[in-house]
Amino acid sequence: MSASFNDQLVAVLPRLRRFARGLTGSAVEADDLVQAACERALARAHQFQPGTRFDSWMFRIVQTVWIDQLRARETRRTESEDEALGTGTDEPSRRVEARMALREVQAAIAVLPAEQRLALLLVTVEGLSYREAAEVAAVPVGTIMSRLARARMALLAKLGGDALRGSTEDAKAE
Repeated sequence: MSASFNDQLVAVLPRLRRFARGLTGSAVEADDLVQAACERALARAHQFQPGTRFDSWMFRIVQTVWIDQLRARETRRTESEDEALGTGTDEPSRRVEARMALREVQAAIAVLPAEQRLALLLVTVEGLSYREAAEVAAVPVGTIMSRLARARMALLAKLGGDALRGSTEDAKAE
């Protein structure tokens, strides 16, 4: 294992954690998932092919470990609490509204089918291209595109009405 491998692993950790948080919906579970993925990557460092994208390889490992964990605890899965956002006194009402909106979006993403959630997180949160996301998910590019389109439509259907109503009411209030 080279220093370059270790450097790449450390550099990709924040993105892996964000991706894992999107998959699990929990900071605690995300940290556990990233740790398990890093352990697997370190144990299988010899399988990484130099010249390929390290981040894509790691996203694929995170996804695989996540699927393994879901299967293992399918019957005994428990709900986890949302991580509290920072508290402040400068704009308490805006912070409460932001927390509520964040929970609503997290809940809407959580009920998406796993394939759609994965496509949404890889492309919109992680910023991977369709081709890169397709490589991570091991599916054709067209499949990523259709899953992403379906995920966006489902989110629009779930959140769109409330979001549009809220912005219209805000505009009328001003």
